[in-house]
Amino acid sequence: MNYDLVEKYNVPVPRYTSYPTVPLWDSSNIEGARWMSQVLKRFEANNEISLYVHLPYCESLCTYCGCTKHITKNHLVERPYVKTVLKEWEMYRSRFPEKPIIKELHLGGGTPTFFSPESLELLINGLLEGAIIPKDRSFSFEAHPSSTSDAHLETLYNLGFNRLSLGIQDFDEEILKTIHRFQSAEQVERICRKARELGYDSINFDLIYGLPKQNNKHIDINLDWVKSLKPDRIAYYSYAHVPGVAPGQRAYSEADLPQGKTKWELYQQGREGFLKMGYQEIGMDHFALPQDDLARSLKKHKLHRNFMGYTAQHTDLVIALGASSISDSWDAFAQNEKTLKEYMRRVREEEYPPLIKSHYHSPKDEQLRAKLLNLICHFEAEWLNERDYFNEFLLPRFRMLEADGLLKIFPYQVKVTQRGRSFIRNICAVLDERLNTTELAKPTFSRAV
Repeated sequence: MNYDLVEKYNVPVPRYTSYPTVPLWDSSNIEGARWMSQVLKRFEANNEISLYVHLPYCESLCTYCGCTKHITKNHLVERPYVKTVLKEWEMYRSRFPEKPIIKELHLGGGTPTFFSPESLELLINGLLEGAIIPKDRSFSFEAHPSSTSDAHLETLYNLGFNRLSLGIQDFDEEILKTIHRFQSAEQVERICRKARELGYDSINFDLIYGLPKQNNKHIDINLDWVKSLKPDRIAYYSYAHVPGVAPGQRAYSEADLPQGKTKWELYQQGREGFLKMGYQEIGMDHFALPQDDLARSLKKHKLHRNFMGYTAQHTDLVIALGASSISDSWDAFAQNEKTLKEYMRRVREEEYPPLIKSHYHSPKDEQLRAKLLNLICHFEAEWLNERDYFNEFLLPRFRMLEADGLLKIFPYQVKVTQRGRSFIRNICAVLDERLNTTELAKPTFSRAV
């Protein structure tokens, strides 16, 4: 690919985890009663739900990380937090007219394996009590290699978990030391071996390109470990340098970062390596073996994406528990209080739900969200029922992208080309009516490359 094209599109754009993106939500109304009415309306239409739990504690700060976390070595915080999350869940469950069917459950963080197996067992048993768990459920958790014991793997497997995601980022000791992350390749190898023995269906590796001091040698090392351990899925993320949002990133300067063409070559090196090993490209930043659920759902045109990432499950209601977590009723979003102390106070004093931000979709929001999901999951979208809008607003913009070989235009629809897949965030931004040049000028969004 001509690098001039990469430079042209290497601009700040959202990752489109949601539409509208969180910084552009209209948060004028965070009334709890309105949010609960949205949840109950959706639940009464279909009682299948996805459940996300944010476990924010970490023993040390990984400087690259932009997630909501709380650093402590005091494990006495575990039980009070678990009890708070279960109290928040009871606020929802007590209002449901029937038992929820939990199709999807994900533990994110922070570091879920900061919590002891006993604390996690208390949490999961409390969440699943009185719920219906289907055979095709997807239960997953994020794991830090240095804090994940055999007991963690055994306890969660016995509780119904069938997937785990290992936060690796890079296998090289120098890189890990630079980003203040303490783990070893041998720990990763041990966890993979034990998880396979227990019967986990899917193991995911989180890897990052563009980390400080990272070069082609490091990507080769990562590819060698992937070839050896053969995870079922890989999330290959671009390092986003936003020190204004993640102050820990001030531990190194931009001079330490591979940028521009150098960073692009790291991405291409990893991507081509995964494809040569037999992985299939799944949407944006993801790869999966052909037998994995993600690849099978892509083939059936059933791939979905929510705040937990790409998934083979699709529920219209995602209930998120814990500090900073974001729920989705399909026609609205709601985010919990981000400050840990304030979140726990509000739940303890029964300020339900403990929201800090929300967004209620307009009809236009819902239409655009559906189009963006089709683009991000299946690299195509159509406007058969909105022909005037397509012709007058979108067609001139799409023609510029088509001229650069990023997509092909058909009557009232577009399909992203192989070249265009690497620029899917830029393509989505063309549809984003809430995005403007003022927002792009702020240090909110990372660059596309």
